[in-house]
Amino acid sequence: MHQCLFFIPFTTMANFKEKFSAKKVTKEDAKTLAKDYMFILLGTFVMAIGYVVFIDPLKLAPGGVYGIAIVLHHVFNFPIGLSGLCLDLPLLLIGTLWLGPKFGAKTVVGVFGLSGFITLWEVIYSSGVPLVPDPSAQFILTLVGGVIIGLGLGLIFKSRSTSGGTDIIAMILSKYFKHIPVGKLIIIVDSTVVLLTLVIPDFDWTIPLYSWLVIYIEGVVVDMVIAGGRSGKAVLIISKNPEPIKDFILNDLQRGGTYLKGVGMYHNEEKNIIYTNVTRKQLPQLIHQVHEIDPKAFLSIVEASEVLGEGFTSLKEKASE
Repeated sequence: MHQCLFFIPFTTMANFKEKFSAKKVTKEDAKTLAKDYMFILLGTFVMAIGYVVFIDPLKLAPGGVYGIAIVLHHVFNFPIGLSGLCLDLPLLLIGTLWLGPKFGAKTVVGVFGLSGFITLWEVIYSSGVPLVPDPSAQFILTLVGGVIIGLGLGLIFKSRSTSGGTDIIAMILSKYFKHIPVGKLIIIVDSTVVLLTLVIPDFDWTIPLYSWLVIYIEGVVVDMVIAGGRSGKAVLIISKNPEPIKDFILNDLQRGGTYLKGVGMYHNEEKNIIYTNVTRKQLPQLIHQVHEIDPKAFLSIVEASEVLGEGFTSLKEKASE
């Protein structure tokens, strides 16, 4: 058992040394690495609050290793943090042997950090009862718990790491079910964990429904954290008078753009199509001005989950997150 416990940290440390032995570590590299580990520790700390304070008292099992740990806690009174660690370590070992040492030291820190912080919060919040005992508040507590866990998980993902668990199971399954995307396999595995709530004493049929709700909310919040609220609008403008529109975008909105060459399908006319990205606040201004310049213009507005580059978030800054 001791060999299993030390195999993964030593393996990942060897990979870490090999990676940086051929490359001089700069101050910027060290700063980025420190930032990554800060995100991992902060993320696991936040996730621990969500699991212990919000999710566990409601007897929800929102997938993953700690969904199983919560079920074991309510059936056998096992501690959540220790149960989760005991389940995660074999998965890390299997994943390393099956898929290669791709998880790295960051995943090891994430696994031990989440288990440690959950154990800490189990001591701090030892009552094990919902913050609001009123059953009608269960929906609100479920939403808050999902948001908190999603926030923590998003911070971990921003460090280009993972908290282990069902991600590893899904990656192993993907080797045998190559026609199914990994994302769908994760949902399948997590949904299977949700069904384990059927064995919890005093089972309530709403528990699986609330657990699936938590899984959905987690996914939404993770996407928001990774995007960082830096979404915008991608706009395609087709007009017979593109020059004034171009001037407005460059001079008034202080945005750039690109001319795309196109040919109209109806009249076979060549057209200059303007492609640009603007913020949500600037979009109404752009629509109004285009209408003033050319009431017959055609606009296609697409939601851009994130816009990187000059005038928006720096591509270098995003790549270093």
